[in-house]
Amino acid sequence: MLDELFLEIEERMEGAISALRADLVSIRTGRASPALLEKIRVEAYGSLMPLNQVATIAVPEPRLLTIRPWDVSIIGAIERAILKSDLGLTPNNDGKIIRLAIPPLTDERRRELAKLVSRRVEEARVAIRNVRRDGLKELGELQKNKEISEDDFYKAKEDLQKLTDEYIKKADELGEQKQAEIMEV
Repeated sequence: MLDELFLEIEERMEGAISALRADLVSIRTGRASPALLEKIRVEAYGSLMPLNQVATIAVPEPRLLTIRPWDVSIIGAIERAILKSDLGLTPNNDGKIIRLAIPPLTDERRRELAKLVSRRVEEARVAIRNVRRDGLKELGELQKNKEISEDDFYKAKEDLQKLTDEYIKKADELGEQKQAEIMEV
């Protein structure tokens, strides 16, 4: 019974870390990365589609992304989607390929992005603590219903705190890595 509960709690905490990881990947650093364009949706064929499902994204140089649409007729829609996004990048279109030059980040922009990373890490910490709170509530219910002993309850409570600390540490490490990447000139 406790094993199942801890398995569920760990899955939920891992989900918070995965969401943080995906979120941090989409934050722009000074380097070009296809992950920057993951969240962009393009209006194509009557619906919104992820950019990577309508085009090939490549990184020919450290500060350049190229987007080669599979159907040249949607190149304008791809350009509009990039301009509408919050990336702050201007696409250059030659009729077949869209080139996105990734400009070096200014010090001010680096600080803004570092703050954004800190906010996202804090959101992940809060999500992990919420999972802990739900787990404690479940443990309390189990003890109240006499399904576990008081000793088991306190042991499980300690284990839950250790698990929480472990996942918060993972979130902090991801944030530190991303901030180091952003501050790297």
